[in-house]
Amino acid sequence: MNRYSRFPKVYTVVITIAVMIGLMGCSSDTNENTDETTSDSSNVTIDTKFGKVEVAEQPTRVVALGWGDAETALALGVEPIGASDWLDFGGDGVGPWLKDAYEESPTLIGTMEPDYEQIMALDPDLILDVKSSGDEERYERLSDIAPTVGVPEGGDNYLTSTEKQVKMIAKALNKEDEGEKLQEELDAAFEEADKENPAFDGKTIVVAAYDSNGFGAYVEGDSRIDFATRLGFETKDEIQELDEGNFYVSLADEWLELLDADLTVIFPIWVDESEITDNELFQKVPSVADGRSIVLDQDSANAFSTGTVPSLLWAIENVTPQFAEVLEDEG
Repeated sequence: MNRYSRFPKVYTVVITIAVMIGLMGCSSDTNENTDETTSDSSNVTIDTKFGKVEVAEQPTRVVALGWGDAETALALGVEPIGASDWLDFGGDGVGPWLKDAYEESPTLIGTMEPDYEQIMALDPDLILDVKSSGDEERYERLSDIAPTVGVPEGGDNYLTSTEKQVKMIAKALNKEDEGEKLQEELDAAFEEADKENPAFDGKTIVVAAYDSNGFGAYVEGDSRIDFATRLGFETKDEIQELDEGNFYVSLADEWLELLDADLTVIFPIWVDESEITDNELFQKVPSVADGRSIVLDQDSANAFSTGTVPSLLWAIENVTPQFAEVLEDEG
């Protein structure tokens, strides 16, 4: 049994967060005391970029559309009836760290351009779009279907933090105690990994990717960078200076030396790994030439990228040792 089997098998009463469905609009006309649960324990309001969203009943038909929203709901013991498969996992649309977490497979829905009619047909009573683009038109179309918990303030462009994602979804599902326990487990795992790897402290890191458009690097606010900095690594100012409010910056070929760091981590996005390793310009990056780089395998890259509590716990156990091995060999 791996450590992720501790996540509860989804309760008999399915509580699902519908990201783009529902017949009740998502209202911001709530009273001022919106952060508190009212006398009805299932009636809560949640702060979002688009105002305060009221979840008036215990949700039982949840559609989870945001990046990692479905995994977060599952980790809290709730099976979405509809979900988006952002990393094209197939099957139930979740990573191997949550294999067999569903008792009943969800309807898989599009990601950046979801099928609103498909969502409506699921008749959701709650939609989760907590980690998404923050596009207002998308939000309005979803909230016309059902109460929709969208991105928090500052969460545009998929920059909702893991902690905020857990907190908002747990509140929407009346699982706040479970949410706190999840966050505590993750915090403890990071603290332990940090203590076990003092060699990471103060070392610079660049987390990069390569796709059909070329190379790019992640910036602060992205869960991949948060993962690295919680282990003691530091980001590079030269990368951060390129940040324009997104989670990722593209790097032209003439800028590839910006990938140089004490540790360079890179992974392919829907391309073969050889397109990275055989790239002559990439081979000339000092950290690559010196053996201070690592190209992550698919599972490691996906765990690192998903940024949910289950995937990050898996990454702490499986990706952190890879970082340590590279630095140990270099040392």
